[in-house]
Amino acid sequence: MAVILTLLTVLLVAVDQIVKYWAVHELKPVGTMDFIRIGDFKLFDLTYLENEGAIFGVMSGQRWFLVGFTSIIVLLGVFLLIKMYRRSKFLNVAITLFIAGGIGNLIDRFRYAYVVDMFEFKPFRFAIFNVADICVTFAFIMLIWYGLFIDPKIEKAEKAKKEAESDE
Repeated sequence: MAVILTLLTVLLVAVDQIVKYWAVHELKPVGTMDFIRIGDFKLFDLTYLENEGAIFGVMSGQRWFLVGFTSIIVLLGVFLLIKMYRRSKFLNVAITLFIAGGIGNLIDRFRYAYVVDMFEFKPFRFAIFNVADICVTFAFIMLIWYGLFIDPKIEKAEKAKKEAESDE
């Protein structure tokens, strides 16, 4: 499983960087292009954005703080992955997504001093994001799901096992 998680991390970071490379070289000169539409309804556009901040541009211009914070989160993710490795495959994948997303955006902050974003969700126009952001978002959703529904079952099963062992 460790090999699979490592390969997943490498694959996701590679996809993120390939899409960002394309965005810098092909999308930046045109700014915006249609991506997904249903009839006249635009669902997604590809819009080039250089985000110097975090989510929604918060903390813009705080490059080194964001590098440090993201590095700590990635290292914490690696630590948790090692510590919780046998707990749940679902949890392992969630943490791996967090790590991959963090690494993808860290590469940009070191390389460009900003994060390259390109996916613009048109119905709500709330943010422009990238593959790394998608990884982090799915990781966050998975961690909430894990905490609410999966971990309590694991804890209950472990408690029942301990009680059964102590009764013997």
